[in-house]
Amino acid sequence: MTILITGGTKGIGLGIAEHLAGRGEPLVLGWHADAAAAQAAVGRLTGLGARVQAVRADVGQIEGARQLVEAAAAFGDGPLHIVHAAAAIYPTALMDTDLVRFTEAIQTNGLSLLYLVRQAQLSAGSSLVFISSAGARTTLANYAALGCGKALAESLVRYLVPELAPRGVRINAVAPGLVATTSVAAMAGGEAAAERVLERGARANPSGRLAEGADYAAVVAFLLSDAARFVQGQVIHANGGAWVG
Repeated sequence: MTILITGGTKGIGLGIAEHLAGRGEPLVLGWHADAAAAQAAVGRLTGLGARVQAVRADVGQIEGARQLVEAAAAFGDGPLHIVHAAAAIYPTALMDTDLVRFTEAIQTNGLSLLYLVRQAQLSAGSSLVFISSAGARTTLANYAALGCGKALAESLVRYLVPELAPRGVRINAVAPGLVATTSVAAMAGGEAAAERVLERGARANPSGRLAEGADYAAVVAFLLSDAARFVQGQVIHANGGAWVG
């Protein structure tokens, strides 16, 4: 089994890759804009014993999705798992947005899930996990480009179940809680603002802290395993109890 992780060289995607590194399956990490981070990720995961390759492609384009799944097929053997963690960070309010940039963000944050499913040669035993967020169902300031895209992808997850389940292919989503990543600074408008957001988030969380890599990566690992063979079309929130109610 080969595992393709889009957005796998930084942030949440890298946290998942690190958690899966010890399983022994080949890892293919999709990346788009940060070559240094991709190189560092390969070095780190190789040091953890993983067989890993980083592939540059724009998953928000159909051709980019094709490049990724072809690279994964060439790198490993057997069925393909896909963990789709790539995201386009574009802080904007809807009435102020640049519609071209917003459309591009929606492609990366939502439609790309369908691009990957259509391009991949999925077979019985394959599992797809989309990385969503609470912003798919809860309005957050300047989060529309990400939240609307993820809401679209969650809908695609549900609509794909009747088409994939008869083939023995599973598809689900995991929504981590607030995680201390560089994306938070981009959304918040800088490091100082991000620190305030993270501090408030930790205090407000019923579990008293932010989400950590193992919190959501363990759920992803479960969904990739045969133990989750009858789990279909679910969005599992690994957030310590935030947004309950």
